[in-house]
Amino acid sequence: MNTQKIILTIWALAAGAGLTSCHYLDQKPDNLLTEDQIWQTRANAEGYLHNIYSYIANTNGDDWASAGGSDESSVCYNTTDVRQMANGNWNAASGYFYTWPGYYAGIRKSIVFEQNIDKVPNSQLSMELKAQYKAESRFLRGFMYWMLLRQYGPFVKVDGLIARDADFHQYPRAPFDTCVAYIDHLMDQAMVDLPPKWDAASNYGRPTRGSCLAIKVKTGMLAASELWNGNPAFADFKNPDGTPLASTTFDANRWKVAADRAKTVIDGKYFKLFTNLDNGGTTFDPYLSVRDLFLTNWNDEIIFANLNWWTWGFTKCASPGPGGYGMYNPTQNLVDAFAMANGKDISDPTSGYVETGFAQSNGTTTWSHKAGDWNMYANREPRFYANILYNGRPTVPAPTVDDKNFYSSPANADGRGRTEFYFSGKAGQANNSGNITGYLPLKRISANDNIRTDQVAYHGPWIFLRYAEILLDYAEALNEYDPANGDIVTYLNMVRTRAGLPGIETLYPGAVGNKEEMRKHILKERQVELCFESDRYFTLTRRLLSGKDANLNIYCLDVNANDNGQGFAFTGLYKRTLFQKRHWENKMYLFPIHQGDIERNRALTQNPGWK
Repeated sequence: MNTQKIILTIWALAAGAGLTSCHYLDQKPDNLLTEDQIWQTRANAEGYLHNIYSYIANTNGDDWASAGGSDESSVCYNTTDVRQMANGNWNAASGYFYTWPGYYAGIRKSIVFEQNIDKVPNSQLSMELKAQYKAESRFLRGFMYWMLLRQYGPFVKVDGLIARDADFHQYPRAPFDTCVAYIDHLMDQAMVDLPPKWDAASNYGRPTRGSCLAIKVKTGMLAASELWNGNPAFADFKNPDGTPLASTTFDANRWKVAADRAKTVIDGKYFKLFTNLDNGGTTFDPYLSVRDLFLTNWNDEIIFANLNWWTWGFTKCASPGPGGYGMYNPTQNLVDAFAMANGKDISDPTSGYVETGFAQSNGTTTWSHKAGDWNMYANREPRFYANILYNGRPTVPAPTVDDKNFYSSPANADGRGRTEFYFSGKAGQANNSGNITGYLPLKRISANDNIRTDQVAYHGPWIFLRYAEILLDYAEALNEYDPANGDIVTYLNMVRTRAGLPGIETLYPGAVGNKEEMRKHILKERQVELCFESDRYFTLTRRLLSGKDANLNIYCLDVNANDNGQGFAFTGLYKRTLFQKRHWENKMYLFPIHQGDIERNRALTQNPGWK
């Protein structure tokens, strides 16, 4: 088995680890220590808490939402679970990305922790720290419930330990609104004993008061969106006793609730948008600001993040060959979403976008296009160059001239390391490249890495949630119930300004106050700003947009067109090609609960459409 297959196998095993013969509500031994031993020392108690964190620390870039689940990307291997999902080859017994039992294991541990932490002698652990640790545990429990809610919908609400001999058939799913209220309750409890900000680097990765408020924003956004706000498709979604699991009555006020929650986070000044000025820069640079946001040890934009993700694995799979696997492939759909440097959409006839031909001169900045790049990539916005690796772009992770030349054919070895995605190129199909779209992601990839020697020099956090998302949540929610509100433009422009773009009102004044037009701009801003961060998948699902043809027809470059030795001069690569027409059924707005769990708990209702 080659290294690529080994990595895929490891990830597949990790994703299916929850599918055991034990029921997800069962009690299980927590570790080899006795219960008395665990709660005798501070070290053991803190180790138990850290173990709870591990249940949400499994994001390595291989999850369906950020790698292949939406129209922003695909995965090159057609046997992977996410490709099977895109083809419609899954059912309630497939177990694809089945997080349900794993999150419940973490939820159980959080309850055990909160019930026992006070047993630790005060000489070992102060009352203040015990209160803080309980708050962290409650946040983690609420966070795991949030992750369940957005993937599966209504969950089984468990707020105490359940005996091994309990009748599991007495545990049905709670209605959606009850689930939202319970997550909000846990966040309200947790924020009491959490600080507004951590001062010491040793506490990075722990939640803050603002983290709790931010999760309440996310529950509010989900509750307000079309999937759960009066969706008629859920009319028969009920427990066996007839209890409805979702309301079919639309409530416009839910958008106001979500907006008010986002404004609370904003007004609290818990977070701020990162710029390169926070990282030692003396002059604002939009490219460095959006790039280095993901390459700093920590910054004030991060709301909640995982410090212990598999950086090497992600970098290896996101890098071109030779050396990298070219596994994570952005789509042409995403490339087209990035604006021009002047902030206009490429579909705008006044944008200056040119689809064909080679650029005759360099761009106006050090980070933009170079002469000889295809015009499709010329004069695009800074986020495009920070996030997308395209044919000829000299930004592979290779620090020295010799390392850069490793990625170039002899005729192209000029010390720049221009990526060769054309057919006969070093990262092309003739050389067994994994790349299937003609693009690779650059987000989270450091130029100081050296994938040639498998050295990943930088280890930054995997960001679950950041402040820019809250700003976009606020603009989106406000637009839905009060489209004339000036805050929509103000806070949307904060994200655009950091990205080096003009204000939306200067480019598209007709969108101001127009709910439908502004919604298009806000959703596109989300698509670009939050690419490869799972947001696109969940935005499309909560807004009932996943089944639209525009999001199912996936386009790429013609990577299989034989250049016959023309190399970078070959124009056939740049032909837009339909890569796939993804399969869609509306049942896929929610993941199925595994059939084994349905059979073990007769009170557990399956999600609509799944069998």
